[in-house]
Amino acid sequence: MSDQQTIRGTAQGSAPVPLSVLDLATVGAGRTATQALRTSVEIATLAERRGFHRYWVAEHHSMPGVASSSPAVILAHLAAHTERIRLGSGGVMLPNHAPLVIAEQFGTLEALAPGRIDLGLGRAPGTDGATAAALRRTDRPGEGADDFPQQLAELTHFLDDDFPDGHRYARIHAVPGPIQATSPGGVQSPARPALWLLGSSGFSARLAGALGLPFAFAHHFSARNTLPALDLYRESFRPSAALDAPYALIGVSALAADDAREARRQVLTGALSMLRLRTGRPGLIPTPEEAEAYAFSELEREFVEGWLGNVVHGTPDEVRTGLDDLHKRTGAAELMITANAHSGEARLRSYELIADAYGLPTAG
Repeated sequence: MSDQQTIRGTAQGSAPVPLSVLDLATVGAGRTATQALRTSVEIATLAERRGFHRYWVAEHHSMPGVASSSPAVILAHLAAHTERIRLGSGGVMLPNHAPLVIAEQFGTLEALAPGRIDLGLGRAPGTDGATAAALRRTDRPGEGADDFPQQLAELTHFLDDDFPDGHRYARIHAVPGPIQATSPGGVQSPARPALWLLGSSGFSARLAGALGLPFAFAHHFSARNTLPALDLYRESFRPSAALDAPYALIGVSALAADDAREARRQVLTGALSMLRLRTGRPGLIPTPEEAEAYAFSELEREFVEGWLGNVVHGTPDEVRTGLDDLHKRTGAAELMITANAHSGEARLRSYELIADAYGLPTAG
């Protein structure tokens, strides 16, 4: 399968573009990380059965309500429970890691699930500054987001096993990787995970375009930057071995329920959780009852309503209309849906209802 085939999906049912899933393995109040990760398996298998194109997990740290701090570990587990759906990171925050480590982790994932692995990379820490320092050991110089292009180039060389002669890493090989195919008696395919850049501003959009890579934009928390970033990506795009034309997906917060009031109850839990995170009080995802009873200040209410204005929620038909409108406005080649709610049951139900609204297949 070519790089272009692994990146580009095919819309199914009456969806205008492929639909995918972004998972944070959210942990609700009264729930455990074990339950959250079991829900991730349930959502991944549902997504595969209903024809969603890919399933990504996002790296976050020091957040009690998010259990996806180790994407590679979760993806290995999901690979064992699925057969066809593409799996990937949305994303791995590259400045938190040594590029060789990521090349070997995702080379291992590619060996476990050949032809199904996406390596989405971000330059943000996915956490607060103190936690980022603990992850990066920033007492050592040159380990930050500003070095992202250099880290990306190093990672790419490890994935392709093509450091130039004389480079200090020329004799170091990421394993599993292409070196196995070129060793005496080697039979392994030199294929590697599909590389993506993620972003919420113009920096990664421009870099992804210049490198000819697919681009994933975080519309779900940076909606006002969506159109400028996508325009910048398309204007900057240069064809590459990975792509001959731009390919951009957007992450979208969306939740469907059997009636609009229940959808509002569910998304309010995610909005309150985000309010607490933004004000330095991260915690578990509150219950709908707690969110409804919360005494919002005027300023807090303004934040929450602004946040919910970018969450597509309601009945299945209302959510489909909202997603279709978003696709028309942005021209995105793919919509990646994230459903933040207290319970795994509500999230599972939402993906099932959205699949129904688009007429996606009921059996894989």
